[in-house]
Amino acid sequence: MKSGSPHSAPPAPRYARDLFGSRFRAAEQYAEILTGAGIERGVIGPRETERLWDRHILNCAALSELVPPSGTVADIGSGAGLPGIVLAILLPGVRVTLVEPLLRRSAFLAQCAAELGLGNAEVRRARAEDLAGELTADVVTARAVAPLSRLAVWSCGLARPGGTVLAMKGARAREELRDAAAVLSRLGVRDARIVEAGRGRVEPPAVVVRFTVPARN
Repeated sequence: MKSGSPHSAPPAPRYARDLFGSRFRAAEQYAEILTGAGIERGVIGPRETERLWDRHILNCAALSELVPPSGTVADIGSGAGLPGIVLAILLPGVRVTLVEPLLRRSAFLAQCAAELGLGNAEVRRARAEDLAGELTADVVTARAVAPLSRLAVWSCGLARPGGTVLAMKGARAREELRDAAAVLSRLGVRDARIVEAGRGRVEPPAVVVRFTVPARN
């Protein structure tokens, strides 16, 4: 995935190397892809370059502490691969399905996974709601996709009973959780709460709404 883009990836913060360990070079390559082909193809804005590591890559890397080291993950609306590609880099024992309906973005994700050698990542070009009953994952993730009230419905359609949903929500997490209360109750969700991932390891930590998917009736 060659690029003639005038943008270049900013240097990674020092603590990024500790966080990614032996996978740090893959994370650097991903940053280079995002600021090259990612910007050219419109999957990430050029203004995001300066905050690429702290706001995007490392924020998503923090989510890995909430994901078991083996099993399956479905990343809804994966877009540029945040957090799906980052999780696939950090967790080689996890099979990550990148769910993305748009052709431009799904093609970018497929080429990105190939260039990074991520044999544990696959792309499904589809809407999450259309995969309900067809795709089942232990963990469902999403970042900046839809309000929690809609995302919860899609996620419960993809997660196995007893599976976990991790919705990255940032500063609006508490407001979205309150607004989605009726929907969550109707779905049978009883343990939705806000957690922080990566505190003491990344700055800022990732703010996540986490809940368990109940058994289907």
